[in-house]
Amino acid sequence: MIHPPRTSLLQDLARHRGLLAIVCTGVLFSFFVGLGSVPLFDLDEGAFSEATREMLERGDYISTFLNGQPRYDKPVLIYWLQAVSVIVFGINEFAFRLPSALCATLWVVFVFLFVRRVRDTRTGLVAAGFTATAAGITVIGRAAIADALLNMLLVAACTSAYLYFAERDRRWLRAAFVAIGFGLLAKGPVAVLIPLATTFLYSLTRRELGVWVRAVFDPVGIGLMLAIAAPWYAAQYWKEGDAFIRGFLFKHNVDRFSAPMHGFRGSVFFYVPWLFVATLPFLSPLLHALRNAGSLWRDQAGRFCLLWFLFVFLFFSLSGTKLPHYAFYGYTGVFVAMALTSSGLRSPVLSLLPALLLFLGLLGIPTLIDTLSPGVQDPYYREALAAIPGKLGSPFMVIAVALALSTLLSMLSMRRIDIETKLLLAGAGLAAIMALFVLPVAGDAQQSPIKEAAMIARERGYRVVMWGLDTPSFIVYSGALVEKRDPRPGEIALAKVKRLHELPGYEILFRKHGIALVRVTGRASDG
Repeated sequence: MIHPPRTSLLQDLARHRGLLAIVCTGVLFSFFVGLGSVPLFDLDEGAFSEATREMLERGDYISTFLNGQPRYDKPVLIYWLQAVSVIVFGINEFAFRLPSALCATLWVVFVFLFVRRVRDTRTGLVAAGFTATAAGITVIGRAAIADALLNMLLVAACTSAYLYFAERDRRWLRAAFVAIGFGLLAKGPVAVLIPLATTFLYSLTRRELGVWVRAVFDPVGIGLMLAIAAPWYAAQYWKEGDAFIRGFLFKHNVDRFSAPMHGFRGSVFFYVPWLFVATLPFLSPLLHALRNAGSLWRDQAGRFCLLWFLFVFLFFSLSGTKLPHYAFYGYTGVFVAMALTSSGLRSPVLSLLPALLLFLGLLGIPTLIDTLSPGVQDPYYREALAAIPGKLGSPFMVIAVALALSTLLSMLSMRRIDIETKLLLAGAGLAAIMALFVLPVAGDAQQSPIKEAAMIARERGYRVVMWGLDTPSFIVYSGALVEKRDPRPGEIALAKVKRLHELPGYEILFRKHGIALVRVTGRASDG
């Protein structure tokens, strides 16, 4: 039986206001600072944003379309949220990304509230800080895609389900079903699979399968879930028929597991290095938690979180299609496990060494890119990479040096500050440098040519053919659908520079970082 905290939330937060301030700073930098200053990344951000733009343009709030064609990849909830944001703030990067930032914030809040209930306020803040400022979460939490929304709902579903098994209060069970219902609208069957499998494994280890069966078939819970999700699925099937079933259920769910899609394949160990990258700069508490898996197993909340993480990790390791963010659906279990064991960290030097090496590594990015970029064959990537060092100027170097020195100081002195607080300070620092420099520079290098070409096409009223590219952000910025085919004489084409020699003749209208907007002339070109 869990005993809820006896002191008020505000009293507890006031007692730990220093830690609270660090977590809030981390949330601010991870999810909100510079949210609208980076161009939309292709493929995913561009595709989600364009589908939302077309939803508003068509006035069809049931079916989603991308470049005029039905898009069955994901259910409708994220498009609804983005549409509301766009109606309020206009068609811009901030509006498309704001729903994800808000959902990521709720994700962090739910982690805090759960850990506070099963342990204490301080541990809850540590878990929230790990979640908010890990490198992978900083990226996914501000992306205009469905994953921050899904993760927030998975946290709500899984933690509510655990609290039901711990307290036998059916309100928690109904809350889990509500979250699953919205999860079905966010991304589909995975929103059912993960809570179902995690609670099954947990109940199996506790020899309480009867309790699990009764919970799974709770009629009120099922009714709530269906009341939330079923109307859209029924309306979509009524409009689209079997094409929706084939496209959504089979192609984008069953087929993704059974075979690689769009070339996204990998070995069974694909997610191992990504786990270490995504949880930076918290490698030490991660390894400490894994070393203490036995003690976590004896702790009921720890066991539940381990099973949550392990199921997701193993399931997607066996999947045919592998993308780094799939494993994020189980990372909350890792962050909670890290927080439950992090008080056992004893060496500031070893605990903060990964963070120090990370900040020193950031200092070497310009030199590394200068060394590697000349050897890249594709002009698009070579020119994009070559533009990065010049944009990582003195401010970036000063902040990276400051973070490295402050981390070194934390390793060697400042003994009054506990290791967990020092780790969260490093996490907030990483979130800041990513929001202020790393993501804007990456976005400018990769996506600014697409955005600038689209703005030219929009201003001049060009009808553009997209040739050998799949960059839906161009459609968002240009505000017009495009054809994807070989261009004909007299047409305007968006293409990679390396393919222009295949044209019979062309006039360059815009060129940057290996991307060109050209008019096909049909005669020899000086371009």
